[in-house]
Amino acid sequence: MVGHKLSVTVDIEDWYHTPLVCGPSSPYKDIDEFFKKWRGRYDYLSNSTRRVLDLLDEFDISATFFVVTDIVGHYPGLVESIAERGHEIACHGLHHFSKIDPVTKNASISAEEFRRSTSEAKTILEGVWRRKIVGYRAPNAYVGGWMIDALENLGFTYDSSVSVNSLYNKTDSSLKGVRSSPYYPKRGSLVAGEKRGFVEFPFAYLDVLGFKIPTSGGPVLRFLGEQVILKGLKQSLKRGHTMFYFHPIDITSEKFPYFGRLGQLYWMVKGRTVERRIRHILAQLDDVDKTPLKDASPVV
Repeated sequence: MVGHKLSVTVDIEDWYHTPLVCGPSSPYKDIDEFFKKWRGRYDYLSNSTRRVLDLLDEFDISATFFVVTDIVGHYPGLVESIAERGHEIACHGLHHFSKIDPVTKNASISAEEFRRSTSEAKTILEGVWRRKIVGYRAPNAYVGGWMIDALENLGFTYDSSVSVNSLYNKTDSSLKGVRSSPYYPKRGSLVAGEKRGFVEFPFAYLDVLGFKIPTSGGPVLRFLGEQVILKGLKQSLKRGHTMFYFHPIDITSEKFPYFGRLGQLYWMVKGRTVERRIRHILAQLDDVDKTPLKDASPVV
């Protein structure tokens, strides 16, 4: 395998963090309303996170965990247990909602509100990890160039949200000059620019005759399977440092509460099937050096 390294990243969020449950057109407009009104079981995360931690120990991997910060209050001790196992803690937002409109790509909150909420999230997570939080991933991977500048001003040194592919663009930029390898984004944009104190670690993709399929993991891992993901990761490793990700709730076999047919379809594939896929990918990439994103070389 080529000399480029791989970062394994884990997004810590529960089933209700999806826009299908908490969002403007969903049963609950936000997390606060969910916890105010919901009377059923909500924690499908703790057990699956422990299983992920054991899996990473098994493969001797130090990973980066992007934590939705409201997890800290609702799941006492969970984020602490991740830190105790030697993994990097990074920020996945104070709450799990998109900061840019999925359709228009315009900002859905003000720059000041983003700065305030992200600063609060950073402070909470630093209180748990006892170290500086330097990494960020946008909820639902919807990210704008203006957010990058705000993150740098808050003391973050990297983001890992951008996905270059032929199916969708979740950013407010053209992504000109962006591939799957790390790069320095221009100020106020996400296109590739000159060196600065902030790095973007994009998602992997599989290039098939110019058609780019997103292959860093997440929902694509559940929908397309391990072989497509593995091919994309190996191809992306030839371009530079590469990132693989998944969610602990991807591997739970428990049935989530019913929130419509679309929700059922979204979680149709999960549990042991996805865990086997993750194990297969990690086993096939066992000869690749792995490092948390905070220790990754900025640009190769």
